[in-house]
Amino acid sequence: MNPKIGGWQHIVYFLIVVGLTVAGMICAKKFAKTEKSKSIILKSLAGALLIAIISNRISIVFKTVEPEWKWLVPDSLCGMSSLVLSLSVLLGKKDNNVLHFVWLVALIGGTITMFYPDFIGQNASIFYLPTITGLLHHSLSVVVVVASLILGNLHITYKKWFCVLFGFTSYLAFGSFLMNVCGFHDAYNMVNPLLSGTPFTIWFIAPIFMVVYAIIVFVAELIRKQKTKNTEAAKN
Repeated sequence: MNPKIGGWQHIVYFLIVVGLTVAGMICAKKFAKTEKSKSIILKSLAGALLIAIISNRISIVFKTVEPEWKWLVPDSLCGMSSLVLSLSVLLGKKDNNVLHFVWLVALIGGTITMFYPDFIGQNASIFYLPTITGLLHHSLSVVVVVASLILGNLHITYKKWFCVLFGFTSYLAFGSFLMNVCGFHDAYNMVNPLLSGTPFTIWFIAPIFMVVYAIIVFVAELIRKQKTKNTEAAKN
């Protein structure tokens, strides 16, 4: 029987990933005290994410008898976000603008897929390359975002709101190019919903995402202001 959502293979994978992530983040927070050690951890995770998403795209290319090389290009929100996130950490500076756009897209997409991997049943084994690499790149995208927040590589602020707007616009522009020039039927859920039978195309998701992003930024600013007040009060 093929793996299924909520099946034992899914549950075991989920528990292993969550357990390793929690243990790893606790250790990183406790022992990674220098900027160099934090950078090594983050770049190692980002490198693993890059390997996972590239492996996933290559495996998709060779799913058919005749390889279709166009599938090397990620055509999903999660796939492209995993690629962009990994490169933003590997090549970008701390707290860079690209990271500020992609972190929440990758976090939400990766988390949803960890709970609801709709592709998990495409083969009899969870270790079927497109399946396991798909699971890994979604999971690692969550890990990279969490590590970036915990280790101080990302500081959420309203001052970076324009990064989200520019990033979404870039996705839409590139998606249009893939469909109109490269022959993709869909890209970044511009045509088909994220989950079949739902209205969750990017046109429906984007406004909800913006609201969620605004709430998170608002809460982050409140927490930052409260910490500043507490620090000042302690000095006095």
